Amino acid sequence: MLPRRYLPSLASLMALEAVGRLQTASAAAAELNLTQGAVSRQLQVLEAQLGVQLLIRERQRLHLTPAAQDYVRTVRASLHALAEASVALRANPAGGALNLAILPAFGVHWLAPRLADFAARHPEVTVNLSTRLRPFDFATERFDAAIHYGRADWPGAHHLLLMEEEILAVAAPGFVQAGTAADLLTRPLLQLESRTGDWGRWFAAQGMPGVKPPAMQFDQFATMAQAAIHGLGLALLPMFLIGADLAAGRLVPAFGPPLRALGSYYLVWPEHRPPRPALTSFRSWVAAQRDPVAGA
Repeated sequence: MLPRRYLPSLASLMALEAVGRLQTASAAAAELNLTQGAVSRQLQVLEAQLGVQLLIRERQRLHLTPAAQDYVRTVRASLHALAEASVALRANPAGGALNLAILPAFGVHWLAPRLADFAARHPEVTVNLSTRLRPFDFATERFDAAIHYGRADWPGAHHLLLMEEEILAVAAPGFVQAGTAADLLTRPLLQLESRTGDWGRWFAAQGMPGVKPPAMQFDQFATMAQAAIHGLGLALLPMFLIGADLAAGRLVPAFGPPLRALGSYYLVWPEHRPPRPALTSFRSWVAAQRDPVAGA
C-alpha cells in the first residue's frame, strides 16, 4: 500500500473532478448536494495534502492546472471503476461477475444459444455482455475477456481458438439464376465494410483472379443479411449466421460451395492480469463448446 498521505478522501476527489468538469465551485456544489463552502474546503484540504496547486482562479471560473488535468483524468477513471465495481457487487453479491466484450453476430447466433448451459453449470457467475467491434486495450477497459475475429494477433492477450469461419454466397430466392460465377457480376453485391476484400477472394476461388467488384457496404452482418433476404443484393455470409435462413428458404445459395474465410473467432483475455475464477470457469466451458476443427 502507498502511504496514506497519497490517498486523498473520496469527498475531496469528487469535489476536484466536479470542479474540473463544471469550472465553478457553485455548480460542483449543486451536483454533489453540498454547500459551496464545503466544496472549497475539500479543494483546500486536497491541495494541502498533495502539496501541489491544483486550481487557477480566474474571474468567476476555476481552471485546473496542466498537472491537475492529468491527475483528474486518472481520478475520473478510478471513480468510474469504483462505481462499476459497486454496481457489479449489488448485481451479484456472491461474487463471480464476468464482463465479456462480444461481436454482435457471433454473440447472437453462436454464443447466446449456448449461454443457458453455462448458467446452469455455473450459477455463481453472472455474465455481462457488451458489444465491441474492434480490439481495445484491456489495461484501460473493464472487460475480463473478449471475442475476437481475425488472427491470433490481439496485443497483450492470450488466445483460445473457438471456430473457423466459412462464408457462402447467398441471395433471396429467385434473385439470381447463375450458370457461372461471372453471372454474379451482373447483380448488386453486398459486403461488410471491415471485409472489403471478401468478394475479390471469392471470385478468385472461382477461377477469376483480380476481380474487385463494387458493393454496397454494411457495418454489421445482421443488417446485411436482412438486406439480402429482402432482395437488395447478393451477400457473402458466415454459415453459422444463416443456417436458419437457409433451412427456412429465406436465403438460397447463389453459386459455389462455402469458402474458408481469412479469419477465425477467438476468446482473448489479458496476459498481464491474473484470471479471476469466473473467467477460468468460462474459459473451460467455452473450450468444450468449440468447433471440432478448432478443438483438434
